Amino acid sequence: MVGGCSSLSYSSSSSTFIATTTTTLSSSLNLIPRRFLFRSPLNPRKPSPLRCARSLTMESPKPILDFEKFDDGFVQKLVYDALVWSSLHGLVVGDKTYQKSGTVPGVGMMHAPIALLPTPFPESYWNQACEVAPIFNELVDRISLDGKFIQDSLSRTKKADVFTSRLLDIHSKMLESNKREDIRLGLHRSDYMLDEETKSLLQIEMNTISCSFPGFGRLVSELHQSLLRSYGDHLGLDSKRVPINASSIQFADAMAKAWLEYNNPRAVVMVVVQPDERNMYDQHWLSSVLREKHNIVTIRKTLAEVENEGRVQEDGTLVVGGQAVSVVYYRSGYTPRDYPSESEWNARLLIEQSSAVKCPSIAYHLAGTKKIQQELAKPGVLERFMDNKDDIAKLRKCFAGLWSLDDQEIIKKAIEKPELFVMKPQREGGGNNIYGDDVRENLLRLQKEGEEENAAYILMQRIFPKVSNVFLLREGVYHKDQAISELGVYGAYLRNKERVIINEQSGYLMRTKVSSSDEGGVAAGYAVLDSIYLN
Repeated sequence: MVGGCSSLSYSSSSSTFIATTTTTLSSSLNLIPRRFLFRSPLNPRKPSPLRCARSLTMESPKPILDFEKFDDGFVQKLVYDALVWSSLHGLVVGDKTYQKSGTVPGVGMMHAPIALLPTPFPESYWNQACEVAPIFNELVDRISLDGKFIQDSLSRTKKADVFTSRLLDIHSKMLESNKREDIRLGLHRSDYMLDEETKSLLQIEMNTISCSFPGFGRLVSELHQSLLRSYGDHLGLDSKRVPINASSIQFADAMAKAWLEYNNPRAVVMVVVQPDERNMYDQHWLSSVLREKHNIVTIRKTLAEVENEGRVQEDGTLVVGGQAVSVVYYRSGYTPRDYPSESEWNARLLIEQSSAVKCPSIAYHLAGTKKIQQELAKPGVLERFMDNKDDIAKLRKCFAGLWSLDDQEIIKKAIEKPELFVMKPQREGGGNNIYGDDVRENLLRLQKEGEEENAAYILMQRIFPKVSNVFLLREGVYHKDQAISELGVYGAYLRNKERVIINEQSGYLMRTKVSSSDEGGVAAGYAVLDSIYLN
């Protein structure tokens, strides 16, 4: 994840994922706000511009999108229009063949990797993912306030994983100094796959730091809507069945409200970035909304620059390069590669010690680790943070099987049938997970090395999604292939002490990759950006 969270990383079963023709748009495509009942009262959420509906009974889809009937000439028309649209609307990334493409805007740009057409997705599961987003937002906030739970849950991981250990050290220092985060901003993304075997929408992970592509998520949805308005009659598809996606606007609006709560009109929003960032344009979309809609200035700094230019004043104000910072938005800091020296760790601690609103705080960051996800799947743990039984049931319905490596019965099963499991380290981004025979080999290795190393990993049920025929577009060339998809639903949460200001589902991101590949991060080169077609 250059810009963070993500991994589209599971197996697939061979079948055809198909679209349906829709002649009318159901009025149920407006999400009716509801209160989610927790221990402290919440403000009612405003309706999201992303059209989610309550669960409904779906008719059997009829196969109408036959990729075999499309001749090359027709597909090339789609490709040409898609490339023009992407270039005109900023759906672009830095071209790695240009040395300055990750540091100088406007140099060496190319279109982002995309699916040429949206991927069909059942509306009932889409509604389910939308409905649980605010519940997951609140859950993350409650976990962040339970320092003992975070430290205890990750205590064994700390011994086995240096990166997690350093994050926990910062968290411990904040607990020891009784540092409170009164204004708490979370910009999250919960990733799901449809499991063909269980007919369930199952959560892959909950991302709480550097959730990538809110800018491009909106753009690729608009691209697909544009293509379907032009070619929908020929394709038999209705552009209105691609849900409205305002992810970049909603994320920027949440940051703007956090900026207002901080109450320093001269302060800036600081985006913490990697030194060489070819995904900068996705990030710049949020800065653009902040500037043009809210008249808020953003600055971009690496962690090394923060350590060199930053200081915390006596009143807690974070000053970087002579400018007061109200909100710190991380688009780096999620991987050990972002901390090549002590300077970066010093910067992370400096930011945490300040009064600036952190997105995320160290507690929010740790609440999104895979070990915490696995702990939450244990019986009775969700009840530690939530009272509403209906909401607890909705979250549990999304949970895939998750186990620690001290569960000997599961370890035995995983060694016998490694194809049914995924082995996950405490890392974000594509390219980290372990599959197939490598699961068996690593489990046998860990058994020889001792139990301490086990804590660096968790085991997860392997998900087997359907396969669809898709056109994948990279570097101006399309490829027809069989692919699987992962739906990421964004969520925004803002709280000032006991007052919940925002708790909403905030757009979505679809990522699609060839079914023969285990891994699937877009920025890591495994997947393409996509949108959904409700059926």
